[in-house]
Amino acid sequence: MYLIDYHIHSNNSFDSKETVSAVCEAAIEKGINEICFTEHFSVKEGIKSYGFLNLKKYSDEIKECKEIFKDKLTIRAGIEICEPHENEEELKLILENIPFDFILGSVHNFDYNIGLATYMSSHSKEESYSRYFEEVNKVCTSPYIDIVAHLDLMKRYAFNTHGNYDFNEYREKIEEVLKNIINAGKGIEVNTSTLRGMVNETMPSIDILKMYYDLGGEIITVGSDAHKAEDVGADIRESIEVLKNIGFKNIYRFKNRQAIPVEI
Repeated sequence: MYLIDYHIHSNNSFDSKETVSAVCEAAIEKGINEICFTEHFSVKEGIKSYGFLNLKKYSDEIKECKEIFKDKLTIRAGIEICEPHENEEELKLILENIPFDFILGSVHNFDYNIGLATYMSSHSKEESYSRYFEEVNKVCTSPYIDIVAHLDLMKRYAFNTHGNYDFNEYREKIEEVLKNIINAGKGIEVNTSTLRGMVNETMPSIDILKMYYDLGGEIITVGSDAHKAEDVGADIRESIEVLKNIGFKNIYRFKNRQAIPVEI
């Protein structure tokens, strides 16, 4: 099995202290064949990722590690854009000149700078989840992304207070999101980070993965969302097996933002 981990953060993201080289070494030790760094990136003032990523430093470190580990590991450079549907003109100007391999799109904030946890603290469960899926629906058609990250992320923030959501209550909203993703030629990821916490299921849930498959969705990546070297590759093999059991024939890797199928 060709193992990939396509959601990893190093100290080029505001919320990680791990070096690029330490991540690469961990991936090799764990038998991962290919990784993609997806550093947090935003053009929105007022949030933590704004202005943090030093693109030259990031590029230099990726280039160096590609040379050091060239016979052991395939390394790709990507970013995770927070709310790519906002400030699109500014985003376009930046991305036109940067040759990323892969771009994740995600929702971490509402109304430009209200974090999910903050929003949830003053809104009901129904309001929180409904608003979240509505915002994801804006992300999924962005021309500046390849994959929608952790599609039901709100459950990570809401779990302790509101609990997990009932898939059937939001079925129509989720189906609309998935159809828009498919029609836009984008994909989704299986994010394993919530298997390492109280939620104890992937993002998105297996119900969403099955719906995506039934709707004809094909493009799908797997990622640990690791912020520490020890989490690189976590539950990747098991998640690929889940996808295989659902019926997926391939997972995907990316080069120069082109999706490349990997048979599973």
